[in-house]
Amino acid sequence: MRYAAGFLLASAIATAPLGLVHAEDEDGIHVGGAVRFQYSFEDYDRDNRTRGGDIDLDTFRINLDGSIGNVILSAEWRYYQYMQVIHHAWVGYDFSEAWQLRAGIQQVPFGVRPFNSHNFFFSTAYYVGLEDDYDFGLVADGDLGPIGVQLGFFKNDEQGGIDGFVDNRSDRYSYDVVGFRAPGEGTFADPTNPIAESNTGSLRATVDVAGTEFGLSGLYGGLKGPTRSAGDYQAYAAHMNGNYGPVNVMLQVADYEYDLDSGAERLAVGAYSFFDTIPSEALIYTANFAYNIDMQLGPITAIQLYNDYSLMTEKTPDTEDTQMNVTGFSVVAGGVFAYFDFIVAQNQPFIGGTLEGDTDDWNSRFNINVGYYF
Repeated sequence: MRYAAGFLLASAIATAPLGLVHAEDEDGIHVGGAVRFQYSFEDYDRDNRTRGGDIDLDTFRINLDGSIGNVILSAEWRYYQYMQVIHHAWVGYDFSEAWQLRAGIQQVPFGVRPFNSHNFFFSTAYYVGLEDDYDFGLVADGDLGPIGVQLGFFKNDEQGGIDGFVDNRSDRYSYDVVGFRAPGEGTFADPTNPIAESNTGSLRATVDVAGTEFGLSGLYGGLKGPTRSAGDYQAYAAHMNGNYGPVNVMLQVADYEYDLDSGAERLAVGAYSFFDTIPSEALIYTANFAYNIDMQLGPITAIQLYNDYSLMTEKTPDTEDTQMNVTGFSVVAGGVFAYFDFIVAQNQPFIGGTLEGDTDDWNSRFNINVGYYF
């Protein structure tokens, strides 16, 4: 994987909160950022194995967060060796202690938040746009005591939709559908039939019961071609996120379906400067467990141990399941945040496979991602 996602353990040094961020009493914009490097050893890449793995620059990023005149701002720019992207960019206003309205490129309210995972590679849901997905729209975010409600309307994806002024529709941080595959079209080919998400509504509702957040999420939107409608899509999820002392448990089941006027069952997605292919329908189950340790060992102040599991099944077209299990730990030491992950997977992107893969083979990868946040 070529990107980084902070977890709640490191939120103080990694990123601004993704929920209600109330305006400060004093105006001002804080400038922060991060630089991250990565080592990977991949059993499915013969050249990588021969070299004993590789070390690369992962990300350099700049963050702007704050408020001016009670208007809140949050934005993030990221540089990768192969692309530059706007991760998010929104303005917001607190209408009351309970409600905030945000406009711009922001996270789509869906499922366990801010991430449905503890590890560097997210869950399989990320690779179909159902975890940490960013689009262009409006979100009303309500914090009603034990009840949380997020209502969203997204005009199009973060690149401006089907006619966005971009030269590469795969240069983006989060996965979006960018086309449908013609019969015989390659898994990683540039899509010959471009489409884009359009006019998507989303609703996420949660209730906190004794430290456990139970929730339901849903979204529905259209698909647009260059000149006319291309179909629609929908997704639903039931999820829970519970903290029990040092233990965190995340469980989620999500169902998505793309209904194309063309009848296509293979869809092109874009992210990280390359195209991939996903099935038009699937069920995704995730089960994640973590144990948090507060400590003082030199500069180390916290360690999180975790095991995250994803299963993608009942695919259309019918292919072998995707499975991914990540066992690892993350470390906080001053401004440094690091992931140490061992991944075993079948038909999983970035672990030697693809979501439309049809193999029984398992691949593995050992990955270390280290970043300094400022």
